[in-house]
Amino acid sequence: MTQETETPSGDVLISCRSVWKLYGAKADDVAAKHGQNISDEIIAENGLIPAARDVSFDVRKGEIFVIMGLSGSGKSTILRCMTGLIEPTMGQLLVSGTDLGTATRQQLIDLRRKVMGMVFQDFALLPHLTVLDNVAFPLKVQGKSRADRHAKAREMVELVGLEGREAYLPHELSGGQQQRVGIARSLTTEPEIWFLDEPFSALDPLIRAEMQDEFLRLQNLLQKSIVFVTHDFDEAIRLADRIAIMADGRVVQIGTPEELITNPADEYVAKFTEKVPRSKVVTVRSVMGPVRPDLSGAPINAGALVGDVAEQAMSGPDALPVAGKDGTIIGALDRAAVTAVLLNRDASA
Repeated sequence: MTQETETPSGDVLISCRSVWKLYGAKADDVAAKHGQNISDEIIAENGLIPAARDVSFDVRKGEIFVIMGLSGSGKSTILRCMTGLIEPTMGQLLVSGTDLGTATRQQLIDLRRKVMGMVFQDFALLPHLTVLDNVAFPLKVQGKSRADRHAKAREMVELVGLEGREAYLPHELSGGQQQRVGIARSLTTEPEIWFLDEPFSALDPLIRAEMQDEFLRLQNLLQKSIVFVTHDFDEAIRLADRIAIMADGRVVQIGTPEELITNPADEYVAKFTEKVPRSKVVTVRSVMGPVRPDLSGAPINAGALVGDVAEQAMSGPDALPVAGKDGTIIGALDRAAVTAVLLNRDASA
């Protein structure tokens, strides 16, 4: 059973409801006969492969929603269902108000061209086109004039830091630069929703970290609604507002990085989170105690990460005041709580 925290407020751009994707000759027949009541035994008896099982979640405007899991968990299948590249066996998918199950072929094409931007692990650049023409290609498909599409493409090239390389061919670029071209191309049509499927996993660690920085910089500027697929939990917690962890086609738990680490739904989730330094994820609000009369020193923001305020907390008084968004003192952070987090222990234990 999926454990999910309350979905954050805001407009729902993607609604995924009880989505199944079964592979096998009898998939449609089994779905028609049993509906949502498909057991593991029925799947095995009919020789089906369950790529996605009863998957439900919402993605809201401006949110970075990360789907993660091991290879074969179903994360990329769900993303491809959301983009209309794969048709679900059962369930409903609403994307920016369009029901993908009842949409016409032209509606799906228009969605991909105007509403969605997509970036995949394979850069998929056209080798005979320059950087500028690769970035401008989606606008060419839309029928824009050469002048208009090149003007927009130059903006995107500058946005991702590749100005001066507009005339380069893909093979003349590094892996990180090629992925920047892919990112620029996906943003050329100013999509409402940005889908990224393990976009950095083929890159070397240093370049990968650089691209994560670039991704966060772009999001701060553009405020897109993002679905990001990865198998790397460190990457997920760095980028995500919320994370959906998948296993065997099912969503096991949905929550913020802090919620997954402090309250894992089961051993599978706990295994993912056990080596993550709690100080990088746990907020002061989660470990603060009640307001005390003896508090002194500069207040600490309740939303700050414990790791970011650890030096201040450990070098000051035994307990520091904690302030809410409006500056009101709402709690106290003591050294024992900070020490527990730094040692990767549950501060409430």
